[in-house]
Amino acid sequence: MIYPTRSAVLAAAAGAPVALLVAVQVPGRWYIGLVWPVTVLLATIVDAIEGFRPGRAAATLAVPRSASVGATVDATITVTLSGARPPRRAEVAIDAGPLVEPADDGRAAIVLTGGRGAVALPIDTRRRGVARFGTLWVRWRGTLGLAWQEKKIATDAALAILPDIRPVREQGARIFQRHALQGLITQIDRGDGTDFDSLVEYRSGMDRRAIDWKQSARHQKLHAREFRSERNNQIVFAVDAGRQMSEPVAGLPRVDRAVAAMLLTAWVALKLGDRVALHAFDSRPRIASGLISGAGSFAELQRLAAAIDYSGDETNYTYALTNLASRLTRRSMIVLFTEFTDLTSAEFMVRAAARLAERHLLLVVVLRDEELESIVDTPPRFADDITRAVTAAGLLKDRLLVLTRLRHLGAHVIESRHDRIGEALVAGYVDLKRRNLL
Repeated sequence: MIYPTRSAVLAAAAGAPVALLVAVQVPGRWYIGLVWPVTVLLATIVDAIEGFRPGRAAATLAVPRSASVGATVDATITVTLSGARPPRRAEVAIDAGPLVEPADDGRAAIVLTGGRGAVALPIDTRRRGVARFGTLWVRWRGTLGLAWQEKKIATDAALAILPDIRPVREQGARIFQRHALQGLITQIDRGDGTDFDSLVEYRSGMDRRAIDWKQSARHQKLHAREFRSERNNQIVFAVDAGRQMSEPVAGLPRVDRAVAAMLLTAWVALKLGDRVALHAFDSRPRIASGLISGAGSFAELQRLAAAIDYSGDETNYTYALTNLASRLTRRSMIVLFTEFTDLTSAEFMVRAAARLAERHLLLVVVLRDEELESIVDTPPRFADDITRAVTAAGLLKDRLLVLTRLRHLGAHVIESRHDRIGEALVAGYVDLKRRNLL
């Protein structure tokens, strides 16, 4: 495709006042005023003819095979223009699709050396899935800079966008080091757990109820039983993937924030010997996995989490949580990631949660609504600001009422910022395990 540049258009337009003036002053020789526009037109045609033919242009697009949602990766674009006098500069554009957000709308300029050059275009991953870059456009100016030549090139580049496991790689070891999880749970909780660990000689300060009188009589010394926290607990992550959870928070959907926190906590739970399952739902259950154990099973959990799709359906808590409860044959810890904005849907959620809390340990995880909090905290300047602040305060009050009702039902609630939700959930899980509530 060949078309004039902005310089050619402006140069031709600059001759219009002159042509008008000639037509007014010398009506009989009005055609003299067309000399300049015609000259620009001929120069543009010559520039296009002497330029490089599109068949001599080649371009490739290289992207990583996979990336985590919310990450920034570089797409490398390489351009080759062959010919006797190759241009020194070219421009490229890519068709990115809805899953990613490239810098500068997917456009970039490339400095060519000997007709060859490359540029790295930053791309932000916004949603999980497979981002396909089907089309690449390359254009360059002619020698006079009056004509663009453009070529459309098909590419098969694809980027698999997976759940964010960066918290697992970056924070997992640090969390273990900070809390000394294995040591704390094994040593401090002795005497408070349910699994028998060892028989030791009774020491001052130990719980007298732990004394084993039969063994003490046999050894003629006081001996006590030591217990440790129970392992092999069942942890079920229930992820709401409905319409409210698909809305973005700080550029990423809530469900992706929840999946990242879930993977971090699941990795810790698998390391501590517990069994983990995943349950995802919106208007009906979508994913219902079996229980897995061992750190080697984390890859399978990551694969299941990648299959959680974005949904525009309203969440059906009654159907989804009742279906989940029917699958559990023993007391489990259920971690429910959800979001609510109105009291009607919250009422259904509270009723369904009440039935779960009767038998299981329920932990509800929600993200703080920082947008509403900022509206309330911002000093009003106009009358509309006061109206928005009052409305936001009412919504926050309803939200607090729902969370308080959940706590009264016996559920544990974690409400945290989007960038702290993973650490807050791990801390809550460790605290419940330390207190032997599982």
